[in-house]
Amino acid sequence: MNTLVVATGFGTMHMLEKFKSVVVSHYGITEAAMGYQQTAYVVGLFVAFLLGGTSLFKGSFKRSVTMIVSFAAIPQFLIPFVGNWWGVVALRFFQGFIVALIAVFSNQIGRLFLAERPFAKGIILSGIFWGGIYGINLAKWASHTYEGWEAVKIAFLISAVVMYAMLALWWLFVEDFEIPKEKHSSRRTNVWKMPFTWVFGFTFFPALWIIFTLGSFTLHHAEFTDSQTANLVMALEISMGLWSIIMGYLGYRLSLRNTSNRGLFKAIVSVMVISYAVTLLGLVFVWKGISASDYTFALLGFAVAGIVQGTGPAFWTTAPAAYPKEIYPEASFALGLISNSANAVAPNVMFVLVSSVAVGMGIYMAMPIIGILLLLTASRMKLPVEELGE
Repeated sequence: MNTLVVATGFGTMHMLEKFKSVVVSHYGITEAAMGYQQTAYVVGLFVAFLLGGTSLFKGSFKRSVTMIVSFAAIPQFLIPFVGNWWGVVALRFFQGFIVALIAVFSNQIGRLFLAERPFAKGIILSGIFWGGIYGINLAKWASHTYEGWEAVKIAFLISAVVMYAMLALWWLFVEDFEIPKEKHSSRRTNVWKMPFTWVFGFTFFPALWIIFTLGSFTLHHAEFTDSQTANLVMALEISMGLWSIIMGYLGYRLSLRNTSNRGLFKAIVSVMVISYAVTLLGLVFVWKGISASDYTFALLGFAVAGIVQGTGPAFWTTAPAAYPKEIYPEASFALGLISNSANAVAPNVMFVLVSSVAVGMGIYMAMPIIGILLLLTASRMKLPVEELGE
């Protein structure tokens, strides 16, 4: 149920891009201006975690999920009727708040599971990519069935209704609970003043840098047919969705060996290191495919490099394993904010400052190495739960 809520919410991620020519014509904007809507969305992903440190997403779990879904659904209803392009850009910013579902669902998983946490989280996170595929195909269907701006209206209104319909169904089956509101933390229990929070928070930064820019960067520098490009985009989405589940299951199997806090953390680090190591191999294939305009190598590269998303299920189960239970909801948002700073930085670096394929791929190749080094550093640190006690 959580996965379907995530999937319908993240259907908003790429949908507007699929109507690029219609949108550019309707608003009389340039393609460069069109790109601002996606930048706004990605920045919204970052700000969502900043707000997670406030009381906005605390209290009733069901209320928090409803609010987060509404941040995506209400703009989805409004966008087809907004006459000003910058109004659309502003609404896309708020749609980025849908990512807060990931941290809120982490609190639920921490309550329900122990060793199973990475597997459950892997399934839920895969919804991001199933949602991307759903949004792309809904836009494709609308474009083939309706003309011009009418296609945009139909696709957006259908997807908004589906979001609320899925939320209503989810509401019927899910038990509510209270997400603790932030108390006045002492220096000892303030997650922001713990070195572990900063070191481990940045272990996921390289993965998000790759996840949110690799596809767009490489495709903009590749010479493939439109159908090949579409296949590559779909391959990357499917790859990341499947690897999320596969590596989540591996995390579950490793966690079964030792369900102590340290044992669960070792499983988390192992899964993330493996994911980063294999990602390096996939990036080599991507580089060869793009440089030589070799579609087969590019396809293979995207299929393998998608394992970078295998870091996600492990990372998002860290807070309940590494922090005392009274502060891990706050820690979950803190880790999310630090890691998602990549969303605010990576697009500007990769799309504005980097024009060379070699430089761009060099940056991508460095990211898994940085991730592994940070993980090895974090593995040698004391966990907050070990320092503060249960």
